[in-house]
Amino acid sequence: MMTILLSGCSEKILFAKDNSEQSEALPDTYKNDSKPTEQKQNNVEHTEQPGVKSPDESSKPQEEEAPTPPADTPSAKNNNDSIQVVFNPESIPVLVNKQNKLPDSYNPNDLVYTDIPFISGTTDEKRKMRQVAASAINQLFADAKAQGISLLGVSAYRSHATQTTLFNYYVNRDGYEKARTYSALPGTSEHETGLSIDVTGGDGKCAAENCFGGTPEAIWLEQHAEEYGFIIRYPQGKESITGYQYEPWHLRYVGKEIALEIMNKGISLEEYHNEEPVSN
Repeated sequence: MMTILLSGCSEKILFAKDNSEQSEALPDTYKNDSKPTEQKQNNVEHTEQPGVKSPDESSKPQEEEAPTPPADTPSAKNNNDSIQVVFNPESIPVLVNKQNKLPDSYNPNDLVYTDIPFISGTTDEKRKMRQVAASAINQLFADAKAQGISLLGVSAYRSHATQTTLFNYYVNRDGYEKARTYSALPGTSEHETGLSIDVTGGDGKCAAENCFGGTPEAIWLEQHAEEYGFIIRYPQGKESITGYQYEPWHLRYVGKEIALEIMNKGISLEEYHNEEPVSN
């Protein structure tokens, strides 16, 4: 059952979903042909969790490729004129949301593979982050493990092409208006910055699901993420400001100083930038 929180028109309306609903991360219909080096690939395989099924695998049609919508079908190209393009996409604390998008041509030039375990089935592309964020998440995972907290990555970087393909897949399947309720328009997804990552517990359950909230892993992240330069990007109680439901699994790297200020004050990235609340 979907619960929609309305505050105007949006590219992605707030919702709470049961297990039959799909979030933006599901399914992953874009196939990346690039492969990490042999050494890195071996490392990734070593850290995979046997038997843990990727939400991408469990949700997408098993024999269906993401189709391209017909020319007369509204698609990702139907950008809202009220969305402005950010002028500083390389900035670490850059604000990307429904009202501020990255340039279509933006590709982070310092992407590297993270050295953390991911849920099985994660594409090579989604194991990457910008170098400074990758180093930080590597340390966060290592320290969490040392304290008895086991974490898995779900989805990190997502290219503009990937987001476009994903959004167009949903448009083709559910129609443009419905697709906007659960998937971000290309350019407005934080994953395109290379500074965000979705995580889950070591058992692979509740990946990008509401049930992750309140788990020991989620609580640990709430208490310690800022020590590594990360914030909980969509905090509880800030839905009307960020335009998104509470997502305890979505970490965003902004640097230690800014992260400490945001988390200690209990504010959102929008409030840190003194931006107006997102209009849904």
